[in-house]
Amino acid sequence: MRPRKSKKMRIFLLLLVVIAAILGAGFGFYWAKFVPTNKHEEPTFAGLEKPIFYQGKMLEKPATGKAESLKLPFETVKELIDPSIHQEAASESVIITTQDKVIRMRTSQLTAMLNEKPFTLKFPLVKTDGTLYLPMEPIKSLYSIELRESPQTGAVILVKEGDVLQWSKAIAYPDKPSKTIAMRKAPAIKSPIYADLQQGEAVMVWPDDNPEWSLVQQTNGYMGYVRKEHLQADRQETLPKLGQQPGFVPAKPITGKINLSWEQVFNKNPDTTKFPPMPGLNVVSPTWFSLEDGKGNLKNIGDPVYVKWAQSQNIHVWGLFSNDFDPKKTTEALATYDTRMKMIKQLLSYAQLYSLQGINIDFENVNLSDKEELVQFVREMVPLMHEQGLIVSMDVTPKSTNENWSMFYDRKALIESLDYMMLMAYDEFWAASPNSGSVASLPWVEKSLTRMMSEDKIPASKLILGVPFYTRIWTEEQVNGKTKVSSKSVFMEAQERIIREKNLTPKFLPEAGQNYVEYTEAGKLNRIWMEDEVSMKARVELVNKYDLAGIASWRRGYELPPIWSLINNTLKD
Repeated sequence: MRPRKSKKMRIFLLLLVVIAAILGAGFGFYWAKFVPTNKHEEPTFAGLEKPIFYQGKMLEKPATGKAESLKLPFETVKELIDPSIHQEAASESVIITTQDKVIRMRTSQLTAMLNEKPFTLKFPLVKTDGTLYLPMEPIKSLYSIELRESPQTGAVILVKEGDVLQWSKAIAYPDKPSKTIAMRKAPAIKSPIYADLQQGEAVMVWPDDNPEWSLVQQTNGYMGYVRKEHLQADRQETLPKLGQQPGFVPAKPITGKINLSWEQVFNKNPDTTKFPPMPGLNVVSPTWFSLEDGKGNLKNIGDPVYVKWAQSQNIHVWGLFSNDFDPKKTTEALATYDTRMKMIKQLLSYAQLYSLQGINIDFENVNLSDKEELVQFVREMVPLMHEQGLIVSMDVTPKSTNENWSMFYDRKALIESLDYMMLMAYDEFWAASPNSGSVASLPWVEKSLTRMMSEDKIPASKLILGVPFYTRIWTEEQVNGKTKVSSKSVFMEAQERIIREKNLTPKFLPEAGQNYVEYTEAGKLNRIWMEDEVSMKARVELVNKYDLAGIASWRRGYELPPIWSLINNTLKD
């Protein structure tokens, strides 16, 4: 009997072992899966002493200083606050341009310039370990931002105008007032605890795809994960816009749309007593100012007598400033803040001297590499011009793949500063074109216009259509079995004289929206796509169709007198 009992005992003990093993495994599984760890780990900022956070992401470079002396890296400010902020390595400067301000700060200097007037900074621009740091006190007064700096950790949370912050609170346990909510390193209960949230503590909640955990951030910058059921939605915060002064409103030339004509002046200004009546003309832009050298010196051929005539006719004067179409001089003059400001100051003095209402910028034949410097020049120029009540406009060509003719214009960036942009919608077929064609066919003009409006977001209220008062006589001859093409620019009067003398009958070309004539002389075919009342009326109708700011003509003196009444009457339709 004893052996049998011993055998039963062994079986019983084996069953106990198996049950214990099962229970142990079950408990171990339960512990591993359902029992949170209470292990704590001190959160770090990847070795950064003063990290910067934006929308729940820690930026690569930290801040320096604290409170009033807080500074942010230049790259951070450019990327997140103002893409147009400009660093000039040669002069160790940073230039900030706003709607009405131009601020220049130089490394390690407490004296900065605001609209070319000195003011004192509490803390300077500094360079540390190759990184340029900007003092935040002047920056915060210019932009709608908040820099929420934690006194405990030094972390800086950047919030910008329009940013939406979602806030939640750690849930409360009324019967367990000392209980805390774990904020963990990773979305798992076995992940170490970064912080014990107090009941009711507010945290920012950032987007995350985890269905059970929320990615949260404390006001001291620390981030981690909290189970969703341990949070309750609190509020949504949106940073309001910074209160700003009303923007500059360009003075309208008398009433209605702008009807401008450029006045080409070489060395001597025209005799205004010989001008015919020009009904409807309300702005003239004489080519008075040009770039003389790469140091920023300007040439001035302004004329007070011309201004007096314009004033007597209630016509505004927008002095034209050109780069002399010289790419080398342009590159040198645009290269530094000092040379750019030298040009601007001269223009301001000329505007005051001649009682101008505006400045028209005509930069052509510019290197593509100077694209950003040209935008910077305009950004620095406009606030100072507006301070003096001056309108600033700029001439641009239609869009094309030609670098020095078209691609150097950053039209989208330029229009942010300019009051008006003139589209020089001519030279579809240019003087040295290998083929004959219109200076500005109507479909080409309209396409150039709408392309700028759609691709570069140029508002109609700022866009002025430039039209030609000239055309070309194209001469085609056969040379060695090939057609050789040459051209000669002519005014409207010369075109009409040829038609009369040769008894020609113009033919309307629907595909060009223009009249056309041709004739043979000395065995050569001569072709003219005409600029006349037909072509001009069609272009003015485009101004009305798209409700543009107005029209600009190149140039006064090339037209026939009836053109003025036609433009004036069509603009009023």
